[in-house]
Amino acid sequence: MNEFKKEVAERVAANGCNAAMIQAGQQFMRDTTITKYSYNFAWLGRPIIQYPQDMVAMQELVWEIKPDLIIETGIAHGGSLILSASMLALLDITDAIENGITINPKESRRKVLGIDIDIRAHNRAAIEAHPMASRIQMIQGSSIAPEIIEQVHAIAANYPRILVFLDSNHTHDHVLAELEAYAPLTTIGSYCVVFDTIVEDMPKEIFPDRPWGPGNNPKTAVWEYLKTHPEFEIDKSIQHKLLITVAPDGYLRRKG
Repeated sequence: MNEFKKEVAERVAANGCNAAMIQAGQQFMRDTTITKYSYNFAWLGRPIIQYPQDMVAMQELVWEIKPDLIIETGIAHGGSLILSASMLALLDITDAIENGITINPKESRRKVLGIDIDIRAHNRAAIEAHPMASRIQMIQGSSIAPEIIEQVHAIAANYPRILVFLDSNHTHDHVLAELEAYAPLTTIGSYCVVFDTIVEDMPKEIFPDRPWGPGNNPKTAVWEYLKTHPEFEIDKSIQHKLLITVAPDGYLRRKG
């Protein structure tokens, strides 16, 4: 396996130097953003507005980090919460097998915390009725409101290993405020993933009815945040591996 992992790392590094492949991936992203390709998928029955490549990256991170808490801003239909919860369930099963114990899902220490300014009633009902519901907690309110930030920090204080996904309002100021609020909760060696940084690389006309666009988006917020937070670094190996991703420069690893 060590030899195989070395070969994978070499292929991924080569991807990052392959201009033709990178350009093809960027063209695919432009074409499929227009057609709302990412709206076509589900995870365990709930719509998940993500590209399959990023879903794979998310599950790889959860398996690698083995977090006790996953914090997600932006809920929509709940598919991402369900993905995270299902991965935490697999971690519990693994722990149970390795340690010869039984874990009651309702008593699991591993949780997903979702925050959204508007959790629509039908989505809340569907999430709460899902088999993964016992692992999920939801908070309604602006992710950058002081009272919401305080509540999230109070919950996070009970968990030693934390992974963060930011995927709500995509304006520069909002994402920067989210990074200031939640990135510090990321534990050393874990990740704060900022989605939809791809907006910076898209033509302005693709987002005619949105307040974000080139120059005002999650990627510009990431760049600004990193100027004063050297404890984080962009893990470009993930985007080089995926080639197709909504989060170029958005996979941030906490070094210390």
